[in-house]
Amino acid sequence: MDNFISLWGESAYTSLGFFWMALWAFVLGYLISSLIQVLITKRRMRKAMGGNDLKSVSLGTFFGFISSSCSFAALSTTRALFNKGAAFSASMAFMLASTNLVIELGFVISIFLGWQFVVGEYVGGLLLILFVWLFITLTNPQNLIKNARKEDEEDEEHQHESTLSDLFSKDTWQKVGQKYVMEWQMVWKDVLIGFTVAGVISAFVPSAFFEWLFIGVGTQGEPGFWSLLQQAAVGPIAAFFTFIGSMGNIPLAAVLFGEGVAFAGVMAFIFSDLIVLPVLKINARYYGWKMALYIALMLFICLVAASLAMHYGLLAFDALPDASQWSSPAKQEHFKLNYGFVLNVIFLLLSAVMVVLWRKKQKEHEHHHHHDHGGSSVGDKVMNTLCVVSVLWLAGGMIAYTI
Repeated sequence: MDNFISLWGESAYTSLGFFWMALWAFVLGYLISSLIQVLITKRRMRKAMGGNDLKSVSLGTFFGFISSSCSFAALSTTRALFNKGAAFSASMAFMLASTNLVIELGFVISIFLGWQFVVGEYVGGLLLILFVWLFITLTNPQNLIKNARKEDEEDEEHQHESTLSDLFSKDTWQKVGQKYVMEWQMVWKDVLIGFTVAGVISAFVPSAFFEWLFIGVGTQGEPGFWSLLQQAAVGPIAAFFTFIGSMGNIPLAAVLFGEGVAFAGVMAFIFSDLIVLPVLKINARYYGWKMALYIALMLFICLVAASLAMHYGLLAFDALPDASQWSSPAKQEHFKLNYGFVLNVIFLLLSAVMVVLWRKKQKEHEHHHHHDHGGSSVGDKVMNTLCVVSVLWLAGGMIAYTI
């Protein structure tokens, strides 16, 4: 019993320490993302994404790069672009870029995993988009695309086209504050559950489990091709059952790497935020089950290929990260006075400013609109329950840690 309480305290401390390490990166990334989303409209993006060619896919990738990193927001925007006439390949490029190539994700990965994984995320993300484009071109799913596309009734004719001069407008910054709060509203559950689970796995799950799950873990030397392929294939399967988005998966990825999972397996796990069960169900609602399963299979094949390509690419340059020389975030002292502490204080103050701006915008809307959000779905209820459990677990664990 004493051992359990000790491990409980350790897991809670690790979870909160992970979040404290990444806090400034979250805030900075979402501030940048919110500002860009206010300045660049979907109509401007859609006009440039009409063909299944390199130009449209490249522009879809660029617009995704400067957009939100939340998987569920990316799905919604992708559907709107697709139904408004963007090519399927360009829409998929946007979806992948908006979850894998965004700025804030790079910040968090650099904190938890190091520069090689940042390179893997961005270069591998571009490879993933290229492989998806080739997959769509070769399979040519015209009937699926035709059946999946629906007329989007959203009216954007009177949407304001922002310019850089709008940066000096109070209304612009109120909109940025609104977007910023919306970003956190969309991801806080993923982040809370993801960081809690990362702490639990770090403290409770023995290394023998990872050696059983991922072939080649615990052995000396570079894993063979078949071991790497198995790890890259198991990574997405493990991610499928986490229910966690890209930002929440990074501390879990750090735990996997610390346990000896190869670069390819860790990258495949990180890339898998768009094939988790809630995303599959949302795609089925948007496009039908046939298209949803096509997208899931396409992403699985392409992300495994991209992860292996990045692994062997870094190996060729003798640049693969060495887990034995890597300092696990779980073993670091999290709450100390350093540059991270100062950055967290600064960005928490900026967050407070964004919340104040959001609240002013909300008061304006309250005079004109009354919102009825309706009931929660089963998925929402499950996530809410897991959030309550996570909060109770962290609170109890910190009490156990301080005793």
